[in-house]
Amino acid sequence: MQQIELPGLALAVPKAPALSGVAVPARFGIALDPMIDLALAGHAPVYVGVSGGKDSQALAYRVREHLDAIGHTGVRALIHADLGRIEWRDSAPVCERLAERLGWELVTVRRPAGDMVDRWLSRWAANVERYRTLSCVKLIMPWSSAAQRFCTSEMKSQIIARAIRARHPGGPVVSAVGLRRDESAARARRPVAKQDAGLTRVRVVGLAWNAILHWPRQDVLDYIARCGGVLHEAYRIYGSTRVSCAFCVLASRGDLRASARCEDNAAVYRELVELEAGSTFSVQPGHWLGDVAPELLTAELGSQLVEAKERAAQRQAVEMEIPAHLLYEAGWPTCLPTLAEARHLASVRRRIAQVVGIAADCLDGEAVQARYAALMQERVQRRSA
Repeated sequence: MQQIELPGLALAVPKAPALSGVAVPARFGIALDPMIDLALAGHAPVYVGVSGGKDSQALAYRVREHLDAIGHTGVRALIHADLGRIEWRDSAPVCERLAERLGWELVTVRRPAGDMVDRWLSRWAANVERYRTLSCVKLIMPWSSAAQRFCTSEMKSQIIARAIRARHPGGPVVSAVGLRRDESAARARRPVAKQDAGLTRVRVVGLAWNAILHWPRQDVLDYIARCGGVLHEAYRIYGSTRVSCAFCVLASRGDLRASARCEDNAAVYRELVELEAGSTFSVQPGHWLGDVAPELLTAELGSQLVEAKERAAQRQAVEMEIPAHLLYEAGWPTCLPTLAEARHLASVRRRIAQVVGIAADCLDGEAVQARYAALMQERVQRRSA
């Protein structure tokens, strides 16, 4: 397949790694912090989180160069959270090649309960059950989102922190992360370093270090080339602008199309579209993943997607009939519906269940009222316990 060169993204040509002691140009300066300096002076273990993407690759090379320069003799390792079948096929090999070039150990961690796709599938099953028992008023989508990034917290941060804590039950630990300020407004507000709650325990002080926080994108690319690194195939061959999940819920349409062009991603693409069709929730608000590469769908799945869009519109129209005061706050009802309100909500539930094709309890006014009353009483008991 023809290689694609994006603007400002020249293909790196392998060469010898940068030698220790060679002066680093000022533009590639590392972000420093007194907490990090103190921990490194004490030779604290350093773990660099790597995904296979350009930022983590540049981070690893730059942290290695800094540690060599200050005479750090502590543990150094790369750590990669494998998200399973939604990973690009080249992500693990990129991390492995990077570890080999650095001469560092690569620690690969995985969520014991299943991969990212399993997490979305189990979330959908749990949300259907919650709807059945009226533990939620509106049906909740299976996907993570910008507001609920459990994909990052549960699948990466928590798993990585757990592995590092197990390896180092005492003393300070430094976790370097490849976040950059020019990626988003939220990241622009990040500090260079902070105490990491996930890593910190009674005998372990964990520090998160955003060592290339101030680097622009071009510096990342140029530094990788300077170190002789080779970029992920997502950039080189398929024209993606970033590397994360092959079909990230936050990805641009262009990056989703780039992922769909990779034959290795076709199976998981169809699996995600099946979940779209079955749940009536699109992967991204207002944008169906199934529309990105319809040529990859079977005729049957394509028909199911068309029907799912119609059912989604029906579901949303019915949900608009729910009075705002009957919605739960933090998972709990705030008031008891009148019998008329309860009967109307029961009607909504019957129609939603039929449209989506799921089971539901509390399908008459009396049952809805009783469920609200039971939940309100449970909440009172929990608060007083």
